[in-house]
Amino acid sequence: MTDLPRLRLKAQEERRIREGHVWVYSNEVDIAATPLKAFAPGDQAIVEDSRGKALGVAIVNPNTLICARLVGRDVAHPLTVSLLVHRLQVALSLRSLWYPEPYYRLVYGDSDGLPGLVVDRFGDYLVVQISTAGMERVKGELVDALVKVLKPQGILFKNDGKMRQVEGLDSYVEAAYGEVPRQLALRENGVAFTAPVYDGQKTGWFYDHRESRARLKGLVEGKRVLDVFSYVGGWGVQAAAFGAAEVHCVDASEFALDQVEANARLNGVEARVQTLQGDAFDALHALKQDNERFDVVIMDPPAFIARRKDHKAGLQAYRRANELAMRLLSRDGLLVSGSCSMHLAREELVDVIRASARHLDRSAQVVHHGHQGADHPIHPAIPETEYLKAVFARVLPV
Repeated sequence: MTDLPRLRLKAQEERRIREGHVWVYSNEVDIAATPLKAFAPGDQAIVEDSRGKALGVAIVNPNTLICARLVGRDVAHPLTVSLLVHRLQVALSLRSLWYPEPYYRLVYGDSDGLPGLVVDRFGDYLVVQISTAGMERVKGELVDALVKVLKPQGILFKNDGKMRQVEGLDSYVEAAYGEVPRQLALRENGVAFTAPVYDGQKTGWFYDHRESRARLKGLVEGKRVLDVFSYVGGWGVQAAAFGAAEVHCVDASEFALDQVEANARLNGVEARVQTLQGDAFDALHALKQDNERFDVVIMDPPAFIARRKDHKAGLQAYRRANELAMRLLSRDGLLVSGSCSMHLAREELVDVIRASARHLDRSAQVVHHGHQGADHPIHPAIPETEYLKAVFARVLPV
């Protein structure tokens, strides 16, 4: 058994862990037996029940509400390069089964047994985001493991996420191995893109809506499409590549819209893709005033409910956005309403669509539910890992 310090839980607090969860909250720890202040952020420890029976190995941060995250149940195998290699190989086997090309999320945190780690693969390049002190502590071993398993040309640390502040970590963006170009190529659903991995949002690309974007094929041919919160054109450029007659991409970022235009040119559809810079809500109002109508409106906003306490205001924002989108739909038009807010339940998004339609004296038919792909596997004990939603709804006159 490895010689690690112990983190003991209070009586009756081990049930969640035994049933499959991997998070320990600070109020579950018996601080009289094992004071949290004895640990430094990033330390590893053996989590044990109140009787001293080992439950697994965890990375610890005594300064956060989730004070420990299990990396394994076998206490003989702490988080070392060997365990990292094993976890990466298991993760790779899943992605290789589902995706014929090497463009996907390779590691999705707790769901892949690597809490606080995201790795997106762009062919021969990897973009890594670390959000826990424990994973930061072993970043050198992580690079070694990634090189051993994937033999990439380059690895970029895009360590500038908000969760790093919670864990007491600095922000930085730097190449950790080899040379990484500022733009990385990828293919999704047969459509080519480049992702701005240094300067873009998160890792530069969002693989999570891949399956929902694939559903556009056959639905948009010959149609007029509006893509709101377009970012670099994941939805809009694919709609054009799938035969849309006209696509309008709306985003607040000029940088993102320049990427939309570049990705449109990459696929030879630039003549059918237009961009509009500005606040999404202002743009939707302006399009309505100009009497514009679209056959398909795609609404994929950022997380309006980033924290549970934002729920009321965020729900109102989803309602407002979807109602504005419906006002721009042509008769029997299709609304694709997305959400990446883990605090918004799928049934709440459906109810937003219902309420928005009724407020406009229309009716809605939900015709398809989109989910995150297999490269974002859901941990069955952690509802938070199932965050993505896309509701395809036909909006009809009453």
